[in-house]
Amino acid sequence: MAMADTDYPLSDADTDDLPRTLRREKEARAREARERASSGLEATAGYQAAGEGYAAEVYPSVVKRLDVPFLHLMVFFLKAVLAAIPALILLTVILWFMGQALETFFPELVKMKILISFPNG
Repeated sequence: MAMADTDYPLSDADTDDLPRTLRREKEARAREARERASSGLEATAGYQAAGEGYAAEVYPSVVKRLDVPFLHLMVFFLKAVLAAIPALILLTVILWFMGQALETFFPELVKMKILISFPNG
């Protein structure tokens, strides 16, 4: 079965094989088409009848609420912190080598050293 890259199989026979989101979308389109047909309104430009494909449709969306349990969010951020540690080590090594290269090629650059001294007693 040859299909374009953006077309999805939406015949009635393969509805069970579709992911849940595509199945819901197909049902919503069919419901919308039935409502348009029952109210006598013409199909608006930019929207296609149910089962004609996804290529030319644009659905505006607004996120009104993001409900994430606290423990899941906490675990996610702990994983992010743990993943950042090797990245910081690698960044430190890269910057150290760049500093050594600058010092090798430009020995006249002034090196700043912070000296901390404590008076006796």
